[in-house]
Order: sequence, then C-alpha cells, then structure tokens
Amino acid sequence: MGDGLHLDEDALGRLFRAHGDGLLAFFTRRTFDGQVALDLVSETFAQAVAGRRRFRGDSDAEATAWLYAIARHQLIGYQRKGRIEMRALQRLGIARQEVDEEELIAIEDAAGIDLLRVSIARGLADLSPDHRDALELRVVQELPYEVVADKLGISEQTARARVSRALRRLEAILQSTGAVAPEVPS
Repeated sequence: MGDGLHLDEDALGRLFRAHGDGLLAFFTRRTFDGQVALDLVSETFAQAVAGRRRFRGDSDAEATAWLYAIARHQLIGYQRKGRIEMRALQRLGIARQEVDEEELIAIEDAAGIDLLRVSIARGLADLSPDHRDALELRVVQELPYEVVADKLGISEQTARARVSRALRRLEAILQSTGAVAPEVPS
C-alpha cells in the first residue's frame, strides 16, 4: 500500500479481509444491533472505495487508521441521522438487506453483546438514583441539558455534572468487568 499511492482494489480487498470482522464488532458493540452494524460496515467500505484516491498513507497502519476514521464518521452519522433515514427508506419502500436471526446471533456473540448488556445493567444499578436519572434523561431519552435540569429540578450545570460523573463511573465499572469495547486503532 506504500509509497503514498492511492489504494487499489487489491489493497482495499486486503483491508476488508483484515478488518471486516473487527469493524463488525466495533459497530455491533456501539449500536447493539447486528443488522445496523452490517449496514455500517458496508457503508464504511463503500466510503473507502469512493475516497480511495484521497488516501496518501504509506503503511498498513495508516490505511487501518484511515479506515477506522471513516468508520467513526459513519457511526456518528448514523447516530445523528439514523432515525430520519430509516423513516425515509420506509416511505420510499426501500428495504435494507435483512440478515436471518442465526446470523444476527453470531454477530452479537462475536461482539460480546451479552456481557456488555449485563455489565451495563450492573453499572447502572451501581449509580446513585440522581446520577442514573440524569444519565437516562440525557443519554437514553436524548433530552437537552436544559430539559434534563428542568425535569430534575436542578441547574443545567448540575445536570451536566451528574451526567458526566455517571458516564465516568459507568466507564470505570465497564472497564473493571472487561466489557468495555476495545480501543479503535488510530
């Protein structure tokens, strides 16, 4: 892949073979949905193909970092636009390729979703009710901090602090159980 050249089809094929399963686990652990994870892997590689001429790296490590940067961008886009796009696809009658239940179970098993779900449930149970409520309103219900503060009868600054502390505590709990998703190469 070196010499600062564009990624050719062979190099992209090697990237897919080397990182397809890792990306699938990366997305599954972040979306908790094997079907969505498959869609995001597909879109990541589609974007890699479309943008291959802009790649100027010299090594496999740089190509891997570039690929995971695309993956992170796809995940952010999914999280921001996912609901809108799914409704649009449904209105247009466009169905995404479905994966059978057996394949979804295999994907989720490979990503360690069951351990992650149990660890998150235990972590949430270990949070104080104040922190858990703030976290649920902000992260699960996706409410703005102003609304979180209003619902809890606290200042916006206090709401931000509670969510931040809850996330740090939850992360520490997940790290201690080994359930935290592996770091993405950068």
